Amino acid sequence: MAQVTVTIDGKAYRMACDEGQQEHLIDLAGRFDRYVSHLKGSFGEIGDQRITVMAGIMVIDELAELQKRMKGMESEIATLRKTRDDALTKADKNDAALTGALASLAERMEGLAGRLNADRVPG
Repeated sequence: MAQVTVTIDGKAYRMACDEGQQEHLIDLAGRFDRYVSHLKGSFGEIGDQRITVMAGIMVIDELAELQKRMKGMESEIATLRKTRDDALTKADKNDAALTGALASLAERMEGLAGRLNADRVPG
């Protein structure tokens, strides 16, 4: 297991993470530190624990909003897929009907051509 030191609100924290995840953990800590700094700038010194809890709630609120948006997009994707599938099914049926109509028309044309040729042949 790898270890990294991250800094949040000016304090260093040694943390363990999976090998290869060090940069990701440092990035996450930096992002969380920005939440903490924003809150400290807005509310001043109201206590480390309170600031940390508020920052955590802000992160969870943002996550919940993103999850809500993702569910909406998943629903929209499902609707679009169904619409696409319905359109493809309809197109297949139309293709089959058109193919049948063309085959029938070709048979009729061949029949007419045969009769015309039969009428032309001197007897």
